[in-house]
Amino acid sequence: MGIDLGTANTLVYVSGKGIVLQEPSVIAIDKNGKMPPAVGEEAKRMMGRTPGNVIVTRPLRDGVIADFDTAELMLKHFIQRVHEGRIVSPRMVIGIPTGVTGVERRALMDAATQAGARDVFLIEEPVAAAIGAGIPVTEAVGNMIIDIGGGTTEVAVLSLFGTVVSESVRVAGDELNEAIVQYMKKIYNLVIGERTAEEIKIRIGSAYPTRNDEENVMEVRGLHLLSGLPRTVTIKEPEIRESMIEPLSTIIEAVKRTLERTPPELAADIVDRGIVLAGGGALLKGLDTLISHETGIATHIAADPLSCVVLGTGRVLEKFKQMEPVFSARSRTI
Repeated sequence: MGIDLGTANTLVYVSGKGIVLQEPSVIAIDKNGKMPPAVGEEAKRMMGRTPGNVIVTRPLRDGVIADFDTAELMLKHFIQRVHEGRIVSPRMVIGIPTGVTGVERRALMDAATQAGARDVFLIEEPVAAAIGAGIPVTEAVGNMIIDIGGGTTEVAVLSLFGTVVSESVRVAGDELNEAIVQYMKKIYNLVIGERTAEEIKIRIGSAYPTRNDEENVMEVRGLHLLSGLPRTVTIKEPEIRESMIEPLSTIIEAVKRTLERTPPELAADIVDRGIVLAGGGALLKGLDTLISHETGIATHIAADPLSCVVLGTGRVLEKFKQMEPVFSARSRTI
């Protein structure tokens, strides 16, 4: 099994079958034990709508495990769902951010082992995303990939099975959502939830001005701070772009710092081949144009940015011996 255990979504690839599961990385637990845990899409629908005895949580924050027990429970649930309840001990390849510590790696390996894995291999997410996007990482050619997920943005220059230069910043989709929440509170005195902020980002969010952006409007419902009553306001695309300037600037700076540290020969390859965008954040309208404008290098969005990491883990599984040099760590359990 290949797993992209992301902050926002978990995707599972089974060798010979392809991507068999794509669910939000969310779990709902009843403290009284009266109802079984809800996981994935079912749990996400409960966010912000539960009684006091039900806790809805995201076990991963910034690309790493924040709550070990719930992460293990969620992973176990996904494995059982994929294998339709059969008891299996799969070999697992899991994508991890480049900036994780040894303790965080061990926590992820332990969670996968406790969830039933026979053998756990870790692969850095930029490498997996590049393989999934069809970039020839096995050749002595410089390739740059930017993987913008829910919790982390991974910027990496790859060549010959490995990462030459990389930077991981814990600013990504979640921070863009939070920036929208804070903007609505500051400008409109309107309190909105995380789900509403994400919906705003998807529907009218953009990173670069477009010709008719003033026409893109959306009605947003939330709780008015001053009156304490529900209120509806209408917002425009340029406002949302303005609200996200700070986290987007952090991502751009990480890209520039990585380019500054890239060896000249590889930098020349990147200018020729361009930058590839992967991850859910790549779907933000105009982000490729913004990066091209700021770096002067052509930027392309991968064919299926959301699935790049899990497709990469799957391709590594299917060419296991050939791709073994890409693993950053492994855990032998049996």
